[in-house]
Amino acid sequence: MLPPPAWPLLWLGLVLGSCCADLEAAAQVNSSTDARNVLLIIVDDLRPSLGCYGDKLVKSPNIDQLASHSLLFQNAFAQQAVCAPSRVSFLTGRRPDTTRLYDFNSYWRVHSGNFSTLPQYFKENGYVTLSVGKVFHPGISSNHSDDSPYSWSFPPYHPSSEKYENTKTCRGQDGELHANLICPVDMADVPEGTLPDKQSTEEAIRLLEKMKTSASPFFLAVGYHKPHIPFRYPKEFQKLYPLENITLAPDPEVPDSLPAVAYNPWMDIRQREDVQALNISVPYGPIPVDFQRKIRQSYFASVSYLDTQVGRLLSALDDLQLANSTIIALTSDHGWALGEHGEWAKYSNFDVTTRVPLMFYVPGRTTSFLEAGEMLFPYLDPFDSASELMEPGRQTTDLVELVSLFPTLTGLAGLHVPPQCPVPSFDVEVCREGDNLLKHFRSRDLEEDPDLHDNPRESVAYSQYPRPADSPQWNSDKPSLKDIKIMGYSIRTVDYRYTVWVGFDPDEFLANFSDIHAGELYFVDSDPLQDHNIYNYSQHGEIPPSLMP
Repeated sequence: MLPPPAWPLLWLGLVLGSCCADLEAAAQVNSSTDARNVLLIIVDDLRPSLGCYGDKLVKSPNIDQLASHSLLFQNAFAQQAVCAPSRVSFLTGRRPDTTRLYDFNSYWRVHSGNFSTLPQYFKENGYVTLSVGKVFHPGISSNHSDDSPYSWSFPPYHPSSEKYENTKTCRGQDGELHANLICPVDMADVPEGTLPDKQSTEEAIRLLEKMKTSASPFFLAVGYHKPHIPFRYPKEFQKLYPLENITLAPDPEVPDSLPAVAYNPWMDIRQREDVQALNISVPYGPIPVDFQRKIRQSYFASVSYLDTQVGRLLSALDDLQLANSTIIALTSDHGWALGEHGEWAKYSNFDVTTRVPLMFYVPGRTTSFLEAGEMLFPYLDPFDSASELMEPGRQTTDLVELVSLFPTLTGLAGLHVPPQCPVPSFDVEVCREGDNLLKHFRSRDLEEDPDLHDNPRESVAYSQYPRPADSPQWNSDKPSLKDIKIMGYSIRTVDYRYTVWVGFDPDEFLANFSDIHAGELYFVDSDPLQDHNIYNYSQHGEIPPSLMP
């Protein structure tokens, strides 16, 4: 009998006839060349609402510029749409059923296994590893230390102003300070006169300046807070998004066919003072239309503010002449719903919360090496109306998972790629559960290389989300381990998203696939927004023709 953690994903694979072969990439960086530095940029709650992903409204010129010199993955998915479990998953290269972290309340080295992390692996291979901002989720899930000293050569840096993020620093129309969801600020009016992401950029640039003369290569991880709530950003960014230009989500209603267990009641948003004042019914009561537009406006404004910080960081990398020797990866821990399906925040298995931006800049591979004096990442002002939308340099539509970040970055840096994990792998310190994506970097033209592409129907991405009950309740979004009664296991293929909600034993970490509470099945081609659940139809062979792919 298979051990408990192996059941869920293998079961789904068997049911759906999917097979995930280990796809090792061929060429790695020549070991005789100088070691490549690594800059890993992790953004909090960033969905692919970016110009380089086809969003015509959002102004993200600096990230778009990075994408124009990178390999961009159009269909990258997180393994759980909540901060701590997702970050521990992709930073250890293991899925949540292996880290056994579904909430915020345990440290994997104690609770599951002494798994090496991505930065730890670089550190043990001669790199100076540095952490700035939110890389690991703070608190118990990273041992109140961001996994120091295992992962980092020096103590991680956290901006001093982040302690004000959830305090009453939002100036309301009444002139008083509030703890609001929507919180554009006057920089002269905030504590310390700065914001966390500004401080993180400044510290990251300072570290780059120090590492420029280091004899050792560096691995620098920079974690940005925005667009995580509250939407606390310099107020001038609101001007980029006039409310009259802000539309609602294309599907703002809760679908009739959505199982109750699949719905997330966005309780953290309801706790904000400006949302409380709306007196919205729980769990389904819709947010007033005008306030929906304001939320979307502030999310997009937060993205543009975040983009300026990325721009300043990359411009400094250019100025320090490090662009020829530094691999850059940019991603997010998960997406964020902006009213789709009548939902807000993350906490679900839908594409809108699991799909993330993912791009890799690799000097000499995704773009040519720079000539002396050439600039690849000049800072671009999002307020400059003359700036043109940049197209991604190279992109692939293959489905990939964030758990592949570990093997891919190690391979791109020329390090030995850890082997695939056995089942079980709790006693194995160094292995990975994600595919190595290096094969995608072999050809200059992804579309014209027939050997690069596998059968797209063998490309899959797994996600999961826990629930405490069959119906939405106060802790549905973030249940503690002891309260988890149901686990929603989801598989995304090129054709469909299939989710099954099954009984779960939190003491044994065991999913019971004979105890099915609900199911969801959406065809990608005919239902790209995932609004028409045909699971019940499919059980009886009665799928309406209009919903067929």
